[in-house]
Amino acid sequence: MIPLRGSISSSGDLSPLSYICGAIQGKSTIRVLSRDHEHVYADSAFAKAGLEPVVIQAKEGLAMTNGTTVSAAVAALALHDTHSLALVAQILTAMSVEALTGTTESFHPFFAQVRPHPGQVESARNILAFLSGSKLTKVNDGAHSSLRQDRYSIRTAPQWLGPILEDLGLAHHQILTECNSATDNPLVTPQGEIIHGGNFQAKAVTSAMEKARQGIQGIGRMLFSQCTEITNPATNRGLPPNLVAEDPGKSLIFKGTDLNVAALTAELGFLASPVNHVQTAEMGNQSLNSLALISARYTHTANEVLSQLMAAHLVAVCQALDLRAMHVQFLKGYHADFIKLVDEYYAEETLPPSVIPETPAPIKASLNLSNGLNDTQFKPIDSKAVEPLSETLWTQLLAAFDTTTHMDAEERFPAMAKSLRPVLLDHDNFNTAADFTRRLQRFTEALAISLHDAWCAHRDAYLVHGDAAALLGTASRAMYVFVRQTLGVPLLATRNLSTPMADGINGGMEAPTVGSYTGAVYRALRDGTLAKVAVDILRASVEVDMRDSQ
Repeated sequence: MIPLRGSISSSGDLSPLSYICGAIQGKSTIRVLSRDHEHVYADSAFAKAGLEPVVIQAKEGLAMTNGTTVSAAVAALALHDTHSLALVAQILTAMSVEALTGTTESFHPFFAQVRPHPGQVESARNILAFLSGSKLTKVNDGAHSSLRQDRYSIRTAPQWLGPILEDLGLAHHQILTECNSATDNPLVTPQGEIIHGGNFQAKAVTSAMEKARQGIQGIGRMLFSQCTEITNPATNRGLPPNLVAEDPGKSLIFKGTDLNVAALTAELGFLASPVNHVQTAEMGNQSLNSLALISARYTHTANEVLSQLMAAHLVAVCQALDLRAMHVQFLKGYHADFIKLVDEYYAEETLPPSVIPETPAPIKASLNLSNGLNDTQFKPIDSKAVEPLSETLWTQLLAAFDTTTHMDAEERFPAMAKSLRPVLLDHDNFNTAADFTRRLQRFTEALAISLHDAWCAHRDAYLVHGDAAALLGTASRAMYVFVRQTLGVPLLATRNLSTPMADGINGGMEAPTVGSYTGAVYRALRDGTLAKVAVDILRASVEVDMRDSQ
């Protein structure tokens, strides 16, 4: 066991390496961990193993204590985790593109051809491959007042991640070189010459770790933007505020996540600061010291913080993908009912009976219904004209879905039904019809009730049996299935977050929270389980690229 602190990594990592040297010599004052993870003293450990302590020879003690071994080892472990997180960041970006119904255009190879930075080329290629097979990405043509381009957090991801990947590549080379180098002093040449120098100065390790932490902060900042745009109804293209699966007025389910990722991003900014507070040591002899072990240690801390941020983002983006799938599947099933409803009210001469008596009070209040209008003559629309009218109304209804996500169901669907009135008012056949007002009112009533009942039934069913996997790209599908099935993190709603009854709590049952589910994802990130899924995703995309290039 060696101390975490106490090394300035200048004349090597003298303090921690001295503990290792003492353990090798079987010192009775040095503790080691047994195979059973028990603390035992080095002499007892040697005796128990039936081994003799090492008796060091000339220069061996100096060689063992005067080098960058500890800093390089700690840095190598940190960089391994950072590489994994950089890959997960690219997968999360692909998932965010789908959650925001973005476009694959941002990752077109031509961008990299005219600006061929290696990191940009790699990240764009990866994200584009990860989106393969997605049914949620769209072509942004600017129609229907939609954004022609995606927002920066996903559109410029290759340009943002690219330099980070390049920095991590250089950091990898630096640490790899350091791990395979002689860093003690003095050194003996093959010719037997003893030369004195400064290979113990671990600035190369510090340099690698500074780049890694800067990259970690950059990744975190990008994911923070993606996550907040997914939870914000002003930027998420039709998802409910705070990603609530039920009425937004009754739940703030991901509000805490929004605050959490803001705090974590701020902490990453602090941790990205360079470890450059160099102090003169050893009575002025060590006037320059790299502080490499300190830098490597804080890189581990930054990895932990970024893992927490990624866990929160992954839970949120899976929630967003489910809500998007729930919406897409509802529209697919409801379209025929909507066309039928339009036909009933505008392609038939006989007006359907009023639904006012069966209308729930909150919806009736939102509709502001009036009575006393008489049924009179109505000239139905020609069948050829009804179809384009229905599609125009459907387009307006889709737009209303996106602009009313902040409303509870009782007021949302009446508002959506009312939003179709201008389209009907502009129709040549209607504004002169004798019973236009009556028919318009009854159609609005019927549509509001139909939407409310169909949506609530579909939502309740999806909360129990819903699955978004069929709509997702290759990477999103694999990660979504891992989160939902392997980790058991469900689509979060009131039914999944209910506090157990008293007997359940007394029996040790944990009350489910957004935090506990996020914790499950975080642990998978830290123990490497999720990294294996990410590597499998990358390997599959590379194999596809190789087959396509043959």
